[in-house]
Amino acid sequence: MSISDRVYKINPSLTLAIDNRLKQMIAQGIKVYGFGAGEPDFDTPEYIKEAAIEAINIGFTRYTAAQGTMELRKAICDKLERENGIKYNPDEIIVSSGAKHSLTNAFAAILNPGDEVIVPVPYWVSYTEIIKLNGGIPVLVKTNQEQNYKITKEDMEEAITPKTKAILLNTPSNPTGIVYSKKELEDIAELALKHNIYIVSDEIYERITYDGIEHVSIASISEEVRDITILINGMSKTYAMTGWRLGYAASNERVIKAMSSVQSHAVSHPSSITQYAATAALNGPQDDVKNMVKEFEKRRNYMYEKINSIKLLKCKKPQGAFYIYVDISKIINHELDGKIINTSTDLALVLLEKAKVAVIPGAAFGTDNYIRLSFATSMDTIMEGLDTLENFLSKNFV
Repeated sequence: MSISDRVYKINPSLTLAIDNRLKQMIAQGIKVYGFGAGEPDFDTPEYIKEAAIEAINIGFTRYTAAQGTMELRKAICDKLERENGIKYNPDEIIVSSGAKHSLTNAFAAILNPGDEVIVPVPYWVSYTEIIKLNGGIPVLVKTNQEQNYKITKEDMEEAITPKTKAILLNTPSNPTGIVYSKKELEDIAELALKHNIYIVSDEIYERITYDGIEHVSIASISEEVRDITILINGMSKTYAMTGWRLGYAASNERVIKAMSSVQSHAVSHPSSITQYAATAALNGPQDDVKNMVKEFEKRRNYMYEKINSIKLLKCKKPQGAFYIYVDISKIINHELDGKIINTSTDLALVLLEKAKVAVIPGAAFGTDNYIRLSFATSMDTIMEGLDTLENFLSKNFV
């Protein structure tokens, strides 16, 4: 009895592997400074939790429509018009069990075997695997620090072939924290229209931006661009609802109908209770979100200055999300604590086992000369953890 060839093409998640080892160490009573978190360390706002309790108490525990409740889809339409300047109707919205699930539905709906999807590097760890699971081929386009880790119009043009079906964007970005400007998005949109390819736009971190930088949704550029865009978003990062699992997609009715067909046979719909709570989140006060972002910005500022003061490390200042992408090229191929560091994974494992500092290797994001640190953790952890990291590197680097 064999296993599907498709499964053997999937790479295991390095982020989860590090996280699992971290949790083992914590369970053993070992103090570890964790910088791997991909979720806010804040609690879900009280009014959202109260809405979920209300859903249970009133018996809102039955099946919903596969696309999601009409109330939630209307709330999403209102949000997209109010915050992003894009008009959708509820039939152009589908609600799923997390933004990752929305991405999976999207690629299942648009990809045929052998279709290519342009993916700028570095990329979030699951993008390439979701594309491969749905029969597509990720076409990786490398970026660099000098271009702020952004794909250019020229890069994109060179990567497009007759098999190109879509380009996948993530702004603000995990892992780099970059935010595409409106002009940069207009250039990408122009090429997508010219070559008749979809834009899959992951905007899960849209509300988490700094220094007055505003997120622009590429679908807001024009009606023509809106029609070829599959906008992906969700509740996890903005409302600290990672475990609730609620994502959504907005696109033209043809795409949404196809995604709904896929979802109806896979999971039917997301939890009715989570949908009820998500409706309250979108329609309710947004003060908790603003306060969370203010705290993230303080942490980002400290971490950016501290990392760049460590002579073996350097980083760009992130404009959004809650990660800092750290250049470790001065450590690669050198000895650290008696071990030659050939890869970012080597470094991550040494730091975890020897320094008790947990980071995510850049190999998970397609760039092996980097590590990712999250500032979705307390300021005390950030200060103590970075001091520990600095001391370990200064004492053990050869």
